[in-house]
Amino acid sequence: MTITKDVKQFSRSPSHLLKRAAQYANLIYMGEVGKSGLTQRQFTVLLAVDNNDGKSQTELVKITGIDRSTLADLVARLLAQGYLQRKRTKDDGRTNAIRITTVGKKMLKMAQPGAEEVDRQMMALIAASDRKAFIENLAVLAAEMDKIEEKDPPKPARKIKSRKRA
Repeated sequence: MTITKDVKQFSRSPSHLLKRAAQYANLIYMGEVGKSGLTQRQFTVLLAVDNNDGKSQTELVKITGIDRSTLADLVARLLAQGYLQRKRTKDDGRTNAIRITTVGKKMLKMAQPGAEEVDRQMMALIAASDRKAFIENLAVLAAEMDKIEEKDPPKPARKIKSRKRA
């Protein structure tokens, strides 16, 4: 394949273009909020917890669309930084309720303007007449993903047993 043909193929690939758009959004985010040390996904988790205080990690997976193992890692990091707290629920001793701390709320408040700027800059690149349809189409993709995950939830990664050496 020639380079020109490769470029044309990528320039018409929805999956490639969505990946590039996500990379661009992350680039803007890092310029706006990154110096705070809060990643885009950490911001997403803090915002989700702030809006859904006391929800379980399983519920946060559904709310954010972040896979179970990645969300568990993010929560662990945010716990270590003092932004979140985790407490066993009274109803089910196996389930943790996740809450945002005062420090987490402050960090979220600091990051919020930068995160909103990401959306503003992204949408500014799209003609005003196309913005509503753009958001609606992205929502369709997200809703389809939700349906897929409801029918066939991702399985937790299998642990690999280590072999004992003689």
